[in-house]
Order: sequence, then C-alpha cells, then structure tokens
Amino acid sequence: MHPAALIFPLLAIIVSAVAYVMPALFAPYRGLIVPLLTIIMFSMGLTLTPADFRRVAKRPKLIGMGVVLQYTVMPLAALSIGHGLRLQPELIAGLVLLGCSPGGTASNVMSYLARADVALSVSLTILSTLFAVFMTPGLTWLLVGQSVPVDVGGMLLSMVRIVLIPIALGVTINALFGRQVERIKRFLPVLATAAILAAIAIVVALNQANLAEAGLVIVLAVMMHNLCGLLLGFWIPRALGFDHKTCRTISIETGMQNSGLSVALALNYFSALAALPGAIFSVWHNVSGAILAGYWGNRADRSE
Repeated sequence: MHPAALIFPLLAIIVSAVAYVMPALFAPYRGLIVPLLTIIMFSMGLTLTPADFRRVAKRPKLIGMGVVLQYTVMPLAALSIGHGLRLQPELIAGLVLLGCSPGGTASNVMSYLARADVALSVSLTILSTLFAVFMTPGLTWLLVGQSVPVDVGGMLLSMVRIVLIPIALGVTINALFGRQVERIKRFLPVLATAAILAAIAIVVALNQANLAEAGLVIVLAVMMHNLCGLLLGFWIPRALGFDHKTCRTISIETGMQNSGLSVALALNYFSALAALPGAIFSVWHNVSGAILAGYWGNRADRSE
C-alpha cells in the first residue's frame, strides 16, 4: 500500500490515544475547531480553478448521480443504524449530521491511490460541498428535528461562513494571484492534515468519559455507516451499468465524509457527545479508505 495512504490514519490513531489518556492537553481548545475548519475550506478554494467548475458542467448526469447518492445513502444509513443500535438521541443526531455532510477532500487522495477517476472525485467533492450549505442543515432538521432541536437558520449561516465564503475567497485569490499562490500550494495538504488531527484530538478529549462508557457501540455504528456508503456507492452505479473505474470513484466519494465539518457543527449546535461520531469517523474512514484504495490500486496495476 502507498505510504501516503497510511500516514494519516496512523497519526489519527496516535493523537486520539494521546487525547484519551491526557484530555486536559486538548479539551481547553474547543473554540479552535471552527477556525481550523475555515482554514481547511479556504485551502481547498486555493486549489480550485474555473476549469474545475467547467469540468462539473460537462458531466451533469454522472455528477448528479454521485451527489444524489451522497445525500440519500449516507443520511438514511445513519438514521437507520442509529435507531437500530438504540443510540442516545444526541449520538443519533451527530451520526445523521455526519451523514448529511458533503464528501471529504481525503476522498480525492484515496481515488488517486485506487486508480479511480480523480477528476470526477474532485468534481463531486466540489459540488457536494457547495450543496452542503443548504442540504446539511435541511436534511439534519428533516431527519432528527423531531427528537433533537435543530437550529436550521443558525446552521445555514454557519455553513455560509465556514464553507461558502472561505472557498469563494480561495478561488478568487487563486484566479487573481495564481502564480504567487502556486508557491504555497505544496504546504496546503500538511496544513489541512494538521488541522484535522487537532480537531480529532480536541473532540476525543472532550468525550473521554463518553468514549469509556459507550465507545464500542458508537465505533460499531461509525464502521457500519462507512461500510454502507462504500458498498452502496459502488453497487448502485454498477447496477446502472457504469464502468468499474467510475464505480470505484463514487464508492470512495460516498463513503468518505467531511467529518471535520460535522464535528464543528455538532459542537456548535448540539453537544460534545454529538461530535463524537464525526471524530471517530475521521479516524476510521481514512483507515478503511486506505485499505480499499490499496486493494483496488493493486488490482488496477496488475490488470495494466
């Protein structure tokens, strides 16, 4: 397996263990999660060009199917698993919020390692992230609003501040100052990785007691949720006649969420407990994604 596919999950496991053993080191920094995520979204914007958006327009049916799967499979799977395992209402809310989040940028790396369609993966991430401004708060309210209060208006404004404005600013700066920005682009993956690891550590520290009490059940829920996305994201397009490479891409894009966003929103609008599924998912989906990408990538190498 490619070393790039291993380093993040290993680091995520290490920081999670440290935060669990020494929560006092990270718990006081709860307020940093939203600024960290804003930096990640801005960094994503800096990597985008008008050509990326033109590429989306050229494949409307395929992109549309990927986005529809993102916002149906993952939210409904989260709700079903949460109730099936009899999770607490706040944990169900956090799991559903995770399912209603867009695809994560880590999926683009895994698509590359899986010899999938990276251009399609990037396009799906962009579009699902832009749609998330409305879809994430709206779907969360629709699915769990009866059992847990959901501040749709506040969440919508947060999505604009955390996602839309930073990405738009990044795209604009890249378009106007592309050459100057090129010098710093190689540092952006390191910055994003550090920000996600910091967010994981903070949430694990805040939930040390909850993890000790209900850790295995919520870990099982997160693993099942991720597996549903990966399996259905592959087999639904396959049943519709799409080629293996496209199905690999949509599988990874569907199964890998922007868990950092769900963590930030859960802390702001629910509780630290509701942020726990997103924090665990941040670790697990990189492990499962790396294993799957390694398997598919090796198969593609042999077939070539």
